[in-house]
Amino acid sequence: MVAVFNKEHLSWYLITLKLREALESGVPTTPAGFSGQTRELLQKQQQEPSESLQIVVRPNDGENYEEEDDNPTDSEWVISIKEKLEQACQDDIAGSWAKLCIYRIPHYLREGDDKAYVPQIVSLGPYHHGKRRLRQMDRHKWRALHHVLKRTNHDIKVYLDAVKKLEEKARTCYEGSISLSSNEFVEMMVLDGCFVLELFRGAAEGFKQLGYPRNDPIFAMRGSMHSIQRDMIMLENQIPLFILDRILGIQLGYPDQKGLVARLTLQFFDPLMPTDEPMSKSDRNKLESSLGHSTTFDPLSDQGCVHCLDVFRRSLLRTGPQPEPRIWIKRWSHGNRVADKRRQQLIHCVTELKEAGIKFTKRRTDRFWDIKFKNGILQIPRLLIHDGTKSLFLNLIAFEQCHLDCSNDITSYVVFMDNLIDSHQDVSYLHYHGIIEHWLGSDAEVADLFNRLCQEVVFDINDSYLSSLSENVNRYYNHRWNTWRASLKHNYFSNPWAILSVVAAVVLLLLTFGQSFYGIYGYYKPR
Repeated sequence: MVAVFNKEHLSWYLITLKLREALESGVPTTPAGFSGQTRELLQKQQQEPSESLQIVVRPNDGENYEEEDDNPTDSEWVISIKEKLEQACQDDIAGSWAKLCIYRIPHYLREGDDKAYVPQIVSLGPYHHGKRRLRQMDRHKWRALHHVLKRTNHDIKVYLDAVKKLEEKARTCYEGSISLSSNEFVEMMVLDGCFVLELFRGAAEGFKQLGYPRNDPIFAMRGSMHSIQRDMIMLENQIPLFILDRILGIQLGYPDQKGLVARLTLQFFDPLMPTDEPMSKSDRNKLESSLGHSTTFDPLSDQGCVHCLDVFRRSLLRTGPQPEPRIWIKRWSHGNRVADKRRQQLIHCVTELKEAGIKFTKRRTDRFWDIKFKNGILQIPRLLIHDGTKSLFLNLIAFEQCHLDCSNDITSYVVFMDNLIDSHQDVSYLHYHGIIEHWLGSDAEVADLFNRLCQEVVFDINDSYLSSLSENVNRYYNHRWNTWRASLKHNYFSNPWAILSVVAAVVLLLLTFGQSFYGIYGYYKPR
């Protein structure tokens, strides 16, 4: 049944039917072939075109439908929006974000420093899997898997089945959807996991003990190993720790063991440590115990590490910074305020602090972040800078920026050092006092490195374990007597000749004063 609204629409509909009948029967279709009323109506419709004919088809079951335009483009548009909403609903499933721990580096962080975040030799995980320039390492991954199966007499299906059970949990660790199929994903996890564990065990036990020849191009602590270590510490190049724990557990016969991979991680990445200070006796005993083969002792098991980068970060912050409650740094007047050229300004640079009488000394500790300030002396632990330091710090900062369950201690330290170092003179002064040791080309490169590390990082200076220390340093800096005293010492007591000149000037001034006094005294009270 067809329902037509509006009398003009009904007339036009009848005329259309007559035209169709005329065409089918061969009757002339000129207006003369119609009645006067019909011809008049047709001419009116031609002069004043009416709105498009709206027809609503009502089914025989009596259901009522609103009028709608038959626009297939709009229908496809609505369908596409509904599909996007369904995808958003799937992405927002409860708990899907809770396990996310391996992130893609945000674009605002990777600008200008893409090589610091992208692996150059080996890919681990799905983010860089299958890239053409990284495929050369795949044959060495298969060699590692072959050595594992040969050494343990296991069938490959044992590892595939074990990882298959953890596939869904592993996928939730990565950001966004992974395009790999189930079999491809499991194969990648087993292949990359065995490769990583062979490197870890080779560094701890010796590659010769694992069956690799002395001149192996990959499985040896030389050659390209440093570049491989740098790739393996990148945030986008991580494998979930529970996958590595399960694979290593199967190799050793303890499938449910946990913590051993974390201990092997510490030893493998030890060359990347940003300090070369010897460890204290208690820390050394603890680490030696943790690197043993016992599966009962694990200093990191209670901390819930999620991947190797997280393990390395926690090892840097062992017995980590214990910041005082957050202190909102005071905003002084323009006359004596702390320089706030940048939003992340914690303190002044070395040159300015030195002019205010603040001294710098090296603090003997392997905890490079443990900075102290007392009685005008800023004690900073030794920092070793090498060609992998930039990539290491950038990935640690990116992890702290992305992962909500970790603090910003590394970011706080890097921002603090960035504030201290403004020029190569600052680096030279810190190097002279044993605080900075670097293997780069010049002090200017070190200054440029720190000035670029936190260029795009969003950081709140009040949410820092160094905020209280910075406030104390700034308070000392803003005390005018300290500045005057430092200026006097710098200008007049910097070398023996300057001291001798000052003493001579003082003696001459005293003699002149005495001569003037006795001249005036003799004038008023002659003998």
